[in-house]
Amino acid sequence: MPVIFVTFFVLLVLGAPIFVSLGFASLAYTYFMTRIPDFVTLHRMAGGVDSFPLLAVPFFIFAGNLMNSSGITNRIFAFALAAVGWLRGGLGHVNVAASVIFAGMSGAAVADAGGLGTIEIKAMRDHGYKTDFAVGITAASSTIGPIIPPSLPLVIFGVMANASIGQLFVAGIVPGLLMALFLMVYTTFYARRHGVGRDQEFRPAVLARSFVVATPALLTPVLIIGGISAGIFTPTEAAIAACAWALLLGFAFYRSLSLKQLYLMSIDTIETTASVLIIVGAASLFGWVLTTTRITEALASGLLSITTNPLAILLIVNLLLLVVGCFMETVAAISILVPVLLPITTQVGIDPVQFGVVMVLNLMIGLLTPPVGMVLFILAKIAGLSFDQTVRAVLPFFVPLLLVLALITLIPALTLWLPTLLYR
Repeated sequence: MPVIFVTFFVLLVLGAPIFVSLGFASLAYTYFMTRIPDFVTLHRMAGGVDSFPLLAVPFFIFAGNLMNSSGITNRIFAFALAAVGWLRGGLGHVNVAASVIFAGMSGAAVADAGGLGTIEIKAMRDHGYKTDFAVGITAASSTIGPIIPPSLPLVIFGVMANASIGQLFVAGIVPGLLMALFLMVYTTFYARRHGVGRDQEFRPAVLARSFVVATPALLTPVLIIGGISAGIFTPTEAAIAACAWALLLGFAFYRSLSLKQLYLMSIDTIETTASVLIIVGAASLFGWVLTTTRITEALASGLLSITTNPLAILLIVNLLLLVVGCFMETVAAISILVPVLLPITTQVGIDPVQFGVVMVLNLMIGLLTPPVGMVLFILAKIAGLSFDQTVRAVLPFFVPLLLVLALITLIPALTLWLPTLLYR
């Protein structure tokens, strides 16, 4: 049984892509150790991506690209500035508020960091904020994107765990808002400590005008979550509706999209979707091998022999996920670890919906940790900082994020209240 893990980790250390490491380790094990026919393994890989909910992935990616490229980010930033820019440490609060709004459209931390990050860091520098603070708050607020629905990681988790994606979506709302609250509290503390003032006066007329301009964009999360909660469409159909709405805004309402941009975004969406699905396919085979060879049962028995306390299990899982997040991309980590960890958590009575949100938040924090934190690389390029400087800038913001992680771990109602209210 250790052969599959040794092969997988050796390939990773040698620099092989994650899907190659997963696929080769699984195929080598099935061929040399079990003699499972080749067509069976190929069927399992194909079956891993043959899922209706996974159709949501390319559409949510496409919707996020459309929102990012059609000038909607500028309108969101202007509305957030009018709404909270008058608070002490105003642009820090604007940064968080804009991420919360954009989270309801993109579902990806990288899209938030790359789209809003360019606007936010420049604006904060122009207003005299230290670059370290601007980069840190931008990085931390970008992690809200995959927690507040729609969320690509939660879609992947739902497929791998056979859990309700609609319930996972609404379960992320309260934790996402808590992340925003804690980051705004930290911003207020920073502003008082460093003598940072307000960036503009509160002007009702400006707020009203920016709200009117941004309203079509602000309706996107209402369309997605409202439609799913009302039973009008499934999460997959909601993704298609989000694309249609984004196209309508870009071409008809804001008139900021061109056919050339549409072509380039389509190509980018295809490339991103292909990379996600090939990882899911390879990870599905890897998970199937672990299950059929009873490796997952052995791991579950080993952990449960130490403790059967749900809280202790979640704490152990949190530590594991925080470490994994430092070294592994989010989709790959979810695809690999769900088949291993879900049987353990369900045996001790942990709700899969709560576990899904806890897992995704852990892995979002991983996006801010070296050596492979994607958000760090993006913001280092945007801000013109070295990777080491970016890491140091982000360090203080782990405190509010870890506090939220602790809260949703200790208090299941924070994630389960809304799903219970709307679905159960």
